[in-house]
Amino acid sequence: MFETVLVANRGEIAVRVIRTLRALGIRSVAVYSDADAGARHVREADTAVRIGPAAAAESYLSVERLLDAAARSGAQAVHPGYGFLAENASFARACAGAGLAFIGPPAEAIELMGDKIRAKETVRAAGVPVVPGSVGSGLSDERLVEAAREIGMPVLLKPSAGGGGKGMRLVRDEALLGEEIAAARREARGSFGDDTLLVERWVDRPRHIEIQVLADGHGNVIHLGERECSLQRRHQKIIEEAPSVLLDEATRAAMGEAAVQAARSCGYAGAGTVEFIVPGDDPSSYYFMEMNTRLQVEHPVTELITGLDLVEWQVRVASGEVLGLSQEDVTFSGHAVEARLCAETARVSGDRVDFLPSAGTVLALREPAGEGIRVDSGLSEGGEVGTSYDPMLAKVIAHGPDRATALRRLRAALAGTTVLGVDTNVGFLRRLLAHPDVVSGDLDTGLVDRDAASLVPADVPPEVYAAGALRAQARLSERRTGDATGWADPFSAPSGWRLGGTPAWTPHHFRVPGQAPVTVRVREGEVAVGEAGPAGAKLLPPREDGIALEIDGVTHTFAQAAGPHGTWLARDGDAWHLTPHDPVAAALTGGGGAAHAGALTAPMPGTVTVVKAAVGDEVAAGQSLLVVEAMKMEHVIAAPHAGTVTELDVTAGSTVAMDQVLAVVTPAAPLEDS
Repeated sequence: MFETVLVANRGEIAVRVIRTLRALGIRSVAVYSDADAGARHVREADTAVRIGPAAAAESYLSVERLLDAAARSGAQAVHPGYGFLAENASFARACAGAGLAFIGPPAEAIELMGDKIRAKETVRAAGVPVVPGSVGSGLSDERLVEAAREIGMPVLLKPSAGGGGKGMRLVRDEALLGEEIAAARREARGSFGDDTLLVERWVDRPRHIEIQVLADGHGNVIHLGERECSLQRRHQKIIEEAPSVLLDEATRAAMGEAAVQAARSCGYAGAGTVEFIVPGDDPSSYYFMEMNTRLQVEHPVTELITGLDLVEWQVRVASGEVLGLSQEDVTFSGHAVEARLCAETARVSGDRVDFLPSAGTVLALREPAGEGIRVDSGLSEGGEVGTSYDPMLAKVIAHGPDRATALRRLRAALAGTTVLGVDTNVGFLRRLLAHPDVVSGDLDTGLVDRDAASLVPADVPPEVYAAGALRAQARLSERRTGDATGWADPFSAPSGWRLGGTPAWTPHHFRVPGQAPVTVRVREGEVAVGEAGPAGAKLLPPREDGIALEIDGVTHTFAQAAGPHGTWLARDGDAWHLTPHDPVAAALTGGGGAAHAGALTAPMPGTVTVVKAAVGDEVAAGQSLLVVEAMKMEHVIAAPHAGTVTELDVTAGSTVAMDQVLAVVTPAAPLEDS
């Protein structure tokens, strides 16, 4: 067994690996970039080594710096986690060349299964069914189009390298193939440094089911059952569970054996995952998609139903131990469901919802606990969430004796999760878990995208604005001054007092990102939100962890935190950032007016990667003009209407802030007032 292991990763997976190393009595070494100097994984490791600036290419993706950190810390092995270099065969070879054990499969297996084209050919030869698709590597755009026509629309474009849904494009219209191939190549090149694509038949309403395998270096391979990963958004998993309600015992056994054969076909060792696409109306017709040659994000659900620590087995196998388990030794208990917490902001536009990367300082944090609840997290109060890395912050996992109990526990756990200072998807996940089709188990990979708009509240609850206004009113009262005699100027207090005896209203103006400004009027014992009439309201005694108010006899409780630009309030997994709004200043600058209807702003902090227009260009409504990227996510900025590009303030490579004006499209004809 190793004495010291370097964890070549960050965030929640680094914290997760460190936890098992500590349980095994192994000294852990964290690495960190300048952006992560105060991160949780750095604090929890036995020692930590700085490896460079925030840019991943100069820190977490730098093989040279990681090997240097291993040498300086006396590490004997390297655990890559997932993401970054976890599936990089060159890194695995470099570790071996430096005398370090790579806690993962052999480089040859990574290389083979990392090439989706070769992987399909290899497992097909081993008798594993594969999705019909293109044959061969290095296909030109023209050949990809021809293959798509031969397969028949719709088709799925996929990068041969990498994973995680990056660069994947579902194409239903043959006329769009050229544009989508170009976009898929661009994203694949940016994410993996390789723009090789393949094309596969798209299975409508498919289920995504994967099998966890475990193998040693002595020829022993077993599977640990399946995980249902069909709840995805743009090919990115967000909810996973084990076992799947779709499979019967015969299909489960057949898929498990197919996964074992796939692992054997590439000489696998360690923990790995074989992913299958399964028609929802015919689960016996499953097809191999790919093999992930690393630990999966969703591995905790398998751990909870099997009682096995997959990181521990990764370490043991890498140290040369024989797998002390046979297939008959693997038993399953209960049901487990995992939700991925990400730093993101939901923006609704008609039936479409865009989930944009969020950033900020964690001002307040409350993570759930209780029976059957596990949290894998890289968060800590005061920590910075930037746009340099993947937006996933934590995972909340629930286990129960049956699926209904696990779902109920997870919904309650998410309701008890509070992250203030950064927008997250916690509330969205909680509502998704209550979706009737999720509760019944009638899942498919398109469910989330179809119903996302119904899972994002259109409006901010009025009690949120009322809480902000009453809190602001109380703070004004606290700041009122008095002289040595105790006398205070009544005109300095927001009491609403005025000649004539009728109390006046004190207005408070707020804005929540993505919403129109709202004015809240307050006077003693009453509050009026927006155009609504007055309601009886009062603040209740202060609470250590939040704020409580009573409106018309109903008590509302929120977690709260003060930030540099306003107040954060949270309840039941949802959070709102209330910022002061100056209606006079907004009127003077034309904010929100028709004159600015053509201004295109950055929906998230990030980098402009593509500019498709120039000043003076005539553009059509909906035409793509720019692409902004953050946290490995591309967002297309399109013309809001037909017109002329009259301003363009960025170039490819420009770093932009959220809401920064990027371009202005002057309409071809005056816009009518809505």
